[in-house]
Amino acid sequence: MTSEQSGAVAGPTFHPVHGPALAQLGWTPAPRYLLRRDRVLRALRGLRGARVLDIGCGAGALLRELAQMGHRGAGLERSAQARALAAVMNPPGGPVEIRAEPAPDWDGAFDVLCCFEVLEHIEDDLSALRAWTRMLRPGGLALLSVPSRPELWGPADVWAGHVRRYRRPGFRALIEGAGLRVERIESYGFPLANLMEPLRHRVYARQLAKPDRAEADPQTLTLRSGADRRAETRIWPLLASWPGSLAMRAATLAQRPFLRTDLGNGYLAVARKP
Repeated sequence: MTSEQSGAVAGPTFHPVHGPALAQLGWTPAPRYLLRRDRVLRALRGLRGARVLDIGCGAGALLRELAQMGHRGAGLERSAQARALAAVMNPPGGPVEIRAEPAPDWDGAFDVLCCFEVLEHIEDDLSALRAWTRMLRPGGLALLSVPSRPELWGPADVWAGHVRRYRRPGFRALIEGAGLRVERIESYGFPLANLMEPLRHRVYARQLAKPDRAEADPQTLTLRSGADRRAETRIWPLLASWPGSLAMRAATLAQRPFLRTDLGNGYLAVARKP
């Protein structure tokens, strides 16, 4: 792995299997992120020189990877803490800009719209998705992910500030209601993410019991969740090791036979603006 410098703060390290991380600042890719990343990068394979908008970009790791592939990007992120991480991940002056609010000239400006694990935080998800779809050019690609299967609801959802989990028909109806044409919806994460779900709920139940979380409202929890990767950072040395990397690679391959089922704990939709 190599590292880059951004001013006085060390930039991301680049893992040969897992991509960029900011372990020194407390952000590393979680296993569920990596399972989704495998499908996202596959969906974008063959795309050249696109302009990408990532809604709720968090630490901006995907935008950094896409920039290295020759794309230009913009990240929209409300959390100041997450924007600070994204600015280290994507230094100013490069091919990626990070903003708290959309620019006035963004309507119809993007070839690809990405929105991963954001819609479940928003009460009026349809209005939000319609607004974001306006920023996509006609014929542009939309990649959207949400947590699936309401029966899996637990402390991890509360900790993150979720207001719902989705079933496939409702997710499809939401996307079509925003004016997009669904090409496919994949159920990702099975079996690894499902096996980890009870562990995640136990970990986040303990975090919710802490004073700074116990009385927090969903909006506050949402703003914190985009940058808080303390639990994932603890297991990063194991995940980044060669045995961990091989196991994670095996998990990304193992989910592929189940993409058309509803067994995973997340949905990834590939859609297009007419």
